[in-house]
Amino acid sequence: MDVQAFFKLTYGLYVVCGKFENAQSGFVSNTVMQVTADPSRVAIAVSKNNFTCELIRKSLRFTVSALKQSVSRDIISTFGYSSGRDTDKFASFGHQTTANGLPVLTQDALAWFDCLVEKALDLGTHYLFVALVVNTEVLSEGEPLTYAYYRDVMKGHSPKSAPTYLDPKAIPSDSEKSDNIIYMCSICGYEYDPAVGDPDSGIAPGTPFEDLPDDWVCPICKMAKSNFIKKE
Repeated sequence: MDVQAFFKLTYGLYVVCGKFENAQSGFVSNTVMQVTADPSRVAIAVSKNNFTCELIRKSLRFTVSALKQSVSRDIISTFGYSSGRDTDKFASFGHQTTANGLPVLTQDALAWFDCLVEKALDLGTHYLFVALVVNTEVLSEGEPLTYAYYRDVMKGHSPKSAPTYLDPKAIPSDSEKSDNIIYMCSICGYEYDPAVGDPDSGIAPGTPFEDLPDDWVCPICKMAKSNFIKKE
């Protein structure tokens, strides 16, 4: 099976949030889709291990924020690679509360959707929630963030809990065609290419991995340099 065939399926990237009683959380999702127009419904797939899944199952409600292409990497790191069980994911980012009391990420978002779950389908590792959209708001204009942009430009990969997860070690990289030695984050799959560097972190193109400062961290998941392995 050629796993790269799955990259021909297009996805957006979103932050899905849930709340039950005093607990709230959210996660980065690339499986949100509109399934009917009248009435408006969306469907999402959520890992059973995800804390937000637990909140959605209890409350039967969730929100979706459509992310900008220019989204902060800190948002991806916090909502994609930390747990709401022990982290207040909303503490450092702009957000609001819907009329139904649910959290909505507004920072670096184009629009949000407030949803009421009508059906839940057990898929083994995940739940598929089909929900009625009860309210929406457009926050700003701009290009939406797609998984293709996240993978090809931001050099990120789906976390293990995502329905679209593929082992990064098994995915050929365009960077491997160069003479540079590529190092990959063993947590999120981000690839450090010396030819590109990490300009957002002040690392100039042409900087070998070995010359990166000891306190440099993965720009996607914020894990330490020690978590990187040489891409074979």
